[in-house]
Amino acid sequence: MLSAIIATTLMAQATPPPIEREFRAAWVATVDNIDWPTKPGLSSDQQQLEMVKILDRAQKLNMNAIIFQIRPSADALYRSKLEPWSYFLSGEAGKGPDYDPLEFAIKEAHKRGLELHVWFNPYRAFHPAQKGPIATDHIANTHKDIVPTYGSFRWMDPGAKAIQDRSFNVFMDVVDRYDVDGIHIDDYFYPYPVRESGKVVPFPDAKTYSAYRQSGGTLGLSDWRRKNVDDFIERVYKGLKQRKSWVKFGISPFGIYRPGIPQGITAGVDQYEDLSADALKWWQEGWLDYFTPQLYWPIEQTPQSFPVLLDYWKSTNAKKRHLWPGLFTSRLGENAPNWDAKQVVRQIQLTHDPAVGGAVHFSMKALLNDWKGLNAALLEGPYQERKLVPASPWLDAKAPPTPTVKREGSILIIEKPAVSDGRFFAIQQEVAGTWKLVKVVEAVGQSVVMRGSGTFAVSLIDRVGNASAPRVLP
Repeated sequence: MLSAIIATTLMAQATPPPIEREFRAAWVATVDNIDWPTKPGLSSDQQQLEMVKILDRAQKLNMNAIIFQIRPSADALYRSKLEPWSYFLSGEAGKGPDYDPLEFAIKEAHKRGLELHVWFNPYRAFHPAQKGPIATDHIANTHKDIVPTYGSFRWMDPGAKAIQDRSFNVFMDVVDRYDVDGIHIDDYFYPYPVRESGKVVPFPDAKTYSAYRQSGGTLGLSDWRRKNVDDFIERVYKGLKQRKSWVKFGISPFGIYRPGIPQGITAGVDQYEDLSADALKWWQEGWLDYFTPQLYWPIEQTPQSFPVLLDYWKSTNAKKRHLWPGLFTSRLGENAPNWDAKQVVRQIQLTHDPAVGGAVHFSMKALLNDWKGLNAALLEGPYQERKLVPASPWLDAKAPPTPTVKREGSILIIEKPAVSDGRFFAIQQEVAGTWKLVKVVEAVGQSVVMRGSGTFAVSLIDRVGNASAPRVLP
């Protein structure tokens, strides 16, 4: 009897449990050089060193994804034939470096076991942080009639077909040419209202709307604007899945659907009316793979309570997509009331829920600067152990094959996967009866030096997060 119990215990130890999952990401903002590069005009070497520092910090903090802004204002932080190089790289719009920043970031992220999602702004065409002239081939110069000035910005008219096509083509061009893990858009659809003398300045799309009405359109202005954005969101999702079904589409809208929804919640902006963004519709239609509402308020702030808003979005998840809210982690650098490292930790803990399962930090700067002891609080708390990005079973639920591995002492020699959709190898280690995820490395043939002794297990993780049966190496 005792021998049977011992044998059962040894068998249990020899089979690792399923690897735990949680999305842990940060936005890397390039507009106004918020996160990267730290200023325009750095050399290519300096830019690359800064990117490596970002990726190293993310890896050290047991994070698993980066959301990298590559189109802040109808410009490009990558080699593009559709749009000019961004001012925020060189300090001169249209002038690029002697390397491809996106290609570099993808390669370095994957080497570190990090997903790389690319972040686009679909409609903004000029940000006032840009100094000097706009590039001659920029859409604000080539299509002036549909890229009006609104406040201190230039904004592409979402109702113009040429704008819809341009943004769609830019998105799909990146998907076609780069091995990205996701594409992502934030909360800027129709622009946030500009006010002068206390009154809202109307967005200048009267000509586009008039053309729509003259062609037989019957929708009122507000409904027409929302339909323009709805149609674009649906088009992007379907176009993406036709090209590379495994690439995830994420949207990060303003965190409150409408003032008064849910009851008791107030907001200074009504995204449904002011931004023409029907975020609830996209969420419930399933025109995305992950939803990252910007829940940028502290837990205790009753009119915009973080847990109340999180519960609302949980309750409306009709298609069971990923819910990974955005956290305003950078408030730690502003000495804001009710904001300290404990606030961020507590918010992350609220996402440890089967209906949520992750969060995104705005922005990477807070983690690089370690404001208010944030990094230690994360590593001693919710990020103490590594975790994998959650799988997306509606995209694909088939497990990849078990990898071929042999062990030579402390070295694991892993063969290149026989399938094309392998993304990472996840390595677990068993010590004193406890299994831990200790490394995530790129799924290429390689030798991995391990620390310590005990039993190891290697699983292949595919592009949508499915895990193979583990290869166990005593």
